Amino acid sequence: MNSKNQWQPGSYDQKLDFVSSYGKDLIAWLQPAKDEVILDLGCGTGDLTHEISLAGARVGGLDASSDMIRRAQEKYPEIVFAVGDAQRFKLNYACDAVFSNAALHWMQDAAGVAESVWNALKPGGRFVAEFGGAGNVRAIVDAITEVLTSDYGIDAAARNPWYFPTPAEYSSLLEKQGFVVRMVYYFDRPTKLHDGADGMLSWLAQFGDDFFQGMPQEAVREACAKIGDMVRAALWKDGAIYADYRRLRVMAEKPAEAASLK
Repeated sequence: MNSKNQWQPGSYDQKLDFVSSYGKDLIAWLQPAKDEVILDLGCGTGDLTHEISLAGARVGGLDASSDMIRRAQEKYPEIVFAVGDAQRFKLNYACDAVFSNAALHWMQDAAGVAESVWNALKPGGRFVAEFGGAGNVRAIVDAITEVLTSDYGIDAAARNPWYFPTPAEYSSLLEKQGFVVRMVYYFDRPTKLHDGADGMLSWLAQFGDDFFQGMPQEAVREACAKIGDMVRAALWKDGAIYADYRRLRVMAEKPAEAASLK
């Protein structure tokens, strides 16, 4: 991944458990079957990898963060997890499916991901993924940009680590690789954050490192408080901040005749 974000597995599981919780619905698109070989790409701390394994599939997890992989292995020692870059990974086996939840928007080399997934799949294999689409967390990004630019002279846009494509952009990228895109779903999913009025602070602590690189800790705390104030004005509802998530979900297939195509 291009991001310099420092993942914190403990707070990820405690404060951001909605990531895995919402991802369980994506498994219905995957429909894992007994003895299928499946890779969970960007597996985090392994909760969805474990859910997939309950269907009897032979599933493994890959993530760029060694801390997240260490935590996943502690939680689910019966599953094989590995550290690797989803933008350029190679497997020594072929998969029936590759699954990814809430990870691909951290990978700016989207073409590299598509090629790596293609190479990992058997002919006829499927790719099922959900991640941030165009407009995802727009109010949060706008607040970060305004505070860092106006108060600290930082070009926040240049530090933005995320890739949020439109459905057409991502479908075209997959088709260029050779995939047949079977389903695309693009939708809003307002997401309640923990900690009430301080919910934005937990979110920024986990996901915002790239924006604050090189800033003194006191300046980071000050900036996060200002961002939190701005976001609350836009996203506060019923005693909590609801992050303005917009998701892109896709299912694509590597054609059965792919061996002769690629």
